[in-house]
Amino acid sequence: MKPKMNSKFNLIVLALVVTLFNCKKETIVSISDYKYADKGLVLNCDGMDSKLINEALFAFEDDISSFYGKTSPNPNLQLAYAQFMRDALSDKANFSQIATPHTVEVFNVLKTKNDLWNMNNSASNLDYNSPFFNCIANNIQDKNLNTTLHALIKTNSMSPKLFGAPLSSRYVTVLNDKYLAAYFAFDLFYAKLFKVDLTQVKEREPQKVDFNLLPK
Repeated sequence: MKPKMNSKFNLIVLALVVTLFNCKKETIVSISDYKYADKGLVLNCDGMDSKLINEALFAFEDDISSFYGKTSPNPNLQLAYAQFMRDALSDKANFSQIATPHTVEVFNVLKTKNDLWNMNNSASNLDYNSPFFNCIANNIQDKNLNTTLHALIKTNSMSPKLFGAPLSSRYVTVLNDKYLAAYFAFDLFYAKLFKVDLTQVKEREPQKVDFNLLPK
């Protein structure tokens, strides 16, 4: 009887170990609060979590708007894009100050999506050959940017620096072209966060309004 009991006990222990291992392995990282769900879905890419990528885009836009607009009573998103692009392409962007805790939470979920990233790419951690990036490239409205981006991808020469030159002169369409905005968000922002100490990210202080600057 004892050998049978020991065998049964060992099977139970093994089953518990396997169960605990699987539970640990299947831990899912998720966003506690979708702050921008009311803005709808402006990005739609097959095979992607639409709710997640749209939250990522709007969180990014809110971050650059509040960071670069902190000296103005009426933050201008287009100006924020211009200033962010200038800093990002010249490696002067202070990502730990631009980002907010909510954006870090979004990034932690994005990190688990292995089909988004290519950690072996020296130009960017974003995977330029992924279905998601192809979705961005295929839907950018500006024909010149669209053609340039596809050419860079086809020749395996795509990089933020090379695409940055034409982007700098044609970025003004970004407010009406959310796929171009997605390029900014994922390649110039989220892809950079892999090398940022995100423990330094803090909540943004409430913006102080100088009523002397308000129009009368």
